[in-house]
Amino acid sequence: MRPLVNALCILLATLREIFDEAAYDRFLHRTQVTSSPVAYAAFLREREEGQSRHPRCC
Repeated sequence: MRPLVNALCILLATLREIFDEAAYDRFLHRTQVTSSPVAYAAFLREREEGQSRHPRCC
């Protein structure tokens, strides 16, 4: 049963990374703010700025 629980935890962590939930949690922790529409807007702006500095190849 334990391997199944471990696999599920890995799957959930992976999904949180894919959908930026984990990144938003890290942003909240780093900036020491609580989750709000204003905080999420700041997260999106920061994320956009970071992506624009690193253009995709091809």
